[in-house]
Amino acid sequence: MNKQVEGDGPDAVHNISQQGATLVNEAAHWIGGNIVEIMLAAGAGIIIALLLLGIRSLGCRIMKRMGGDPRWPVIFVRVLSKTNIFFIVMCSAELVAGYAATPPAILKTINFLFVISAAFQAAIWARELVLGFIEHRVGPETEHSTLGSAIGIIRLLVTIALFAIAIILILDNLGVNVTGLVAGLGIGGIAIGLAAQGIFSDLFAALSIIFDKPFRRGDGVKFDQITGSVENIGLKTTRIRSLSGEQVIVSNAKLLEQQIHNFTHLEHRRFVLTLGIVYQTPPEVCARIPDMIKAMVEAHEDTTFVRCGMINFGDSSLDFEVQFDVHTTDYEKAFMTRSAICLDILKRFNEDKIDFAYPTQTSFTAAPDGNLVLPYPDVTLIAKDHA
Repeated sequence: MNKQVEGDGPDAVHNISQQGATLVNEAAHWIGGNIVEIMLAAGAGIIIALLLLGIRSLGCRIMKRMGGDPRWPVIFVRVLSKTNIFFIVMCSAELVAGYAATPPAILKTINFLFVISAAFQAAIWARELVLGFIEHRVGPETEHSTLGSAIGIIRLLVTIALFAIAIILILDNLGVNVTGLVAGLGIGGIAIGLAAQGIFSDLFAALSIIFDKPFRRGDGVKFDQITGSVENIGLKTTRIRSLSGEQVIVSNAKLLEQQIHNFTHLEHRRFVLTLGIVYQTPPEVCARIPDMIKAMVEAHEDTTFVRCGMINFGDSSLDFEVQFDVHTTDYEKAFMTRSAICLDILKRFNEDKIDFAYPTQTSFTAAPDGNLVLPYPDVTLIAKDHA
């Protein structure tokens, strides 16, 4: 067994040297007999290479001029600027090799090198296109936000995936059976995904926040019973400062399962007030209340009166509903405007002797003739003689 192995070594070296000598002899014979065709093909290849280099140089100049603005024209220019020189040379050689009576061995070598350069170049172009699309969706400001780490992980995953595909394609063109390799990678990916299911769910939720943008850092949001402002958006959790002061930490996946109210982009805030007045209020006074409320609401800046009217006969009150809008995105300003309107209503009702109702219960008694009388009829108090 050892003798066989020792015998194979010199034979393999001899075969390689013999193939190399054959390739050199074929190249020398080819160059000597096709010098004109080779010069024409080389000239055409140089022109093609210079043209591709010019396009790449133009893309680089446009990139420097336009900066990092993630618009689609800039994305395509950036893709062109990432063209590799080795790919340009091999592309030119592949295009002109067939027109110079190239020997099969040299043609096969050129084709092999072109496949390698084209596979890696396609991976580079696809990487730049995918990352450019992500930056286009996210926006330039995310580079300085807490989602920058998520963008970094996306770059890493995209790079690994695309170059792995390129390597598999190269091996397949070399005649290597890649079926087992692909199956192994698939099984390994499934195992890793199941083991880190929670982490990946939060990571993909972070990516959903990047693309869909339901909220950003600094936005005022409400979900479930929590209202506050977004302080930090991480890969796994989002931190929200609630109105009561504490920091609420919730996983990204759980957060996106909730119905989220984002108050940041409100054009106005609508407030609804319910006023209850006593049943003893005369009907003509009740009829004047909507106009009174309208005048008080419109007296404030950036407010719009919507409607006011009687809506219900309550257990111990006549119920009125007031609706008005405050045109501001600042919740503090809207809150103080509502407070001022409430104080104006209270002051005006006190001036007009309109009493607010509160839960009461009145008992009536029956006189001997069956008529209902008040529980406390007018009586004359007689002082007791303590003498």
